[in-house]
Amino acid sequence: MTEKKQIKEEEKKEEKKVKQEAEKQEEKGKKEEKKTIADMIGVIEKMTLIELSELVKALEEKFGVSAAAPAIAAAPGAASVAPKEAAEEKSSFEVVLTAMGDKKIQVIKEIRTVTTLGLKEAKDLVEQAPQTVKKDVSKEEAEEIKKKLETVGAKVEIR
Repeated sequence: MTEKKQIKEEEKKEEKKVKQEAEKQEEKGKKEEKKTIADMIGVIEKMTLIELSELVKALEEKFGVSAAAPAIAAAPGAASVAPKEAAEEKSSFEVVLTAMGDKKIQVIKEIRTVTTLGLKEAKDLVEQAPQTVKKDVSKEEAEEIKKKLETVGAKVEIR
C-alpha cells in the first residue's frame, strides 16, 4: 500500500510541476510577444513523459481538440480490395469431412487421432458426412488434418 501511495504522491507532484511550468510558460508568453519554435522544442525535450501527457491533455482541454489520429477515408477502388485481403488473413479454419471414401475404418481411426472423439462418436461423424471434424484451427493444423484424412481415402474441405 505504501508503494501505491508513494506513486500517487509522485504523480501529484509531477502534475503540480506541469501546472506550474504551464503557468510559468503563460507568464513568459505574456511577457514575450512570441516564442520561436526552436525554444518550444527545447522545453518539450526536457519534459518527462508524464509531463508531456499532461501537456497534451491541457492543450486538448484548452483548445477543444483531440490528439487522436484522424480516420482516413478509403478510395473507392480500395474498398473492393479490402474484403479479399480480409479473407486471406483468416486466422481460424474449419476442417469438414465431405465423404468417407472406401476405407471407412481407417478414416474412423484418423478421425480419432486428430480429435478427442471416442469410437462411436468418430464412427457417427464419418457415417453422417458432410460433418465438421475440427473448428477454430490454424491453417497449418487444418492442412495437416486434411492431408492425414486424404491419405486414408476421405474427402476433406477447409473452410
